[in-house]
Amino acid sequence: MKKYLLVTGILFTGLFLVSHCGIRRSEPVTGKEFVPANEQIAHGEQLYMQYCQKCHPAGEGGLGLAINPVPVPQFVKRFQVRHGLGVMPSFKKDEISKPDLKAISKYMHAWKHYKSK
Repeated sequence: MKKYLLVTGILFTGLFLVSHCGIRRSEPVTGKEFVPANEQIAHGEQLYMQYCQKCHPAGEGGLGLAINPVPVPQFVKRFQVRHGLGVMPSFKKDEISKPDLKAISKYMHAWKHYKSK
């Protein structure tokens, strides 16, 4: 029961942080072009462009909230993709498979670190 409450608390806190971070917090990326380090990240980039880019351009706030500057673990962001929050729709396993969601997560992580260089 304590483990369930801890996990629930962490997820709620993460979702709260994600839902309240709509302000753009970084400068436009300039300089070297982002090159995916491996096939999984490249695939994640393609999926991100298909499912996420229209609301979260470059991980920044657009129609949706900024998702890259949010200091929550990737599993919390994946949870939000599955369950939605606010205006964000949920994406079920038949829309974005578990491996595809993991690839999107890896891409977001790589992109966040690329932008911070």
